[in-house]
Amino acid sequence: MPSTSEVGHARNVANLQKLTEQVTVYTLYNPPVESLSVPNLTALYSTASVKLNEVEEKRNANKNAISLRQDAFADLKSKSTKIINHLEILGLPQGTIDQAKSLNRLIQGGQKKTTTPPDENGQPIPTISTSRQSYTQMADNFGILLQLLATVPNYNPNEDELKLANLTTYHASLMSSTQAVDQTEAELNVKLIERDQILYAESTGLYSISQNVKKYVKSLYGATSPEYANVSVIEFTNRK
Repeated sequence: MPSTSEVGHARNVANLQKLTEQVTVYTLYNPPVESLSVPNLTALYSTASVKLNEVEEKRNANKNAISLRQDAFADLKSKSTKIINHLEILGLPQGTIDQAKSLNRLIQGGQKKTTTPPDENGQPIPTISTSRQSYTQMADNFGILLQLLATVPNYNPNEDELKLANLTTYHASLMSSTQAVDQTEAELNVKLIERDQILYAESTGLYSISQNVKKYVKSLYGATSPEYANVSVIEFTNRK
């Protein structure tokens, strides 16, 4: 369901067409400012409509990338846990196990907290959470875990899922899915800027132009005229 703000943008564009159709039938409508002319209003409506469509295309691409990233990361935590379980049967130094478990905690999102002595009144001092749960951070920590596995000579599981080559391929898919989200988000942001420029730029945007059209009709026919009444009820909302 579109957000209220997105509906507002689309309503502004639709109402520009309505406003244009209304002033087109006014025989006296002949503004001295080119931006208020019917041809310019028509062109502005077309441009704004195209820009709205471009925004939605980029938004859908971003949503799709986010969904694909969620799918890619779905097995990450279980894979990491399986890796730890496998390492624990290899008779490795405790330091290696502890390092692997620390990385797994970060991937799982567990909150390792710093230990601090009580204050001078014997009250505990608030601890600091070190949870790191962004997709990029999870992928980075998984990559570090794989680097650790590469240093373990006897890490050679029989399960294909846990083989280092397959884990490396899986890690690459995590990185590429996150990159796709970042890229589509950047492209969406560009289109949002372009849309806002067309709709809300000071003096030259759709909102400002629509208000000036109303002012011109008001000056042309009068504040109490039915002509002005017809255009005054066509609503436009500013982004701000």
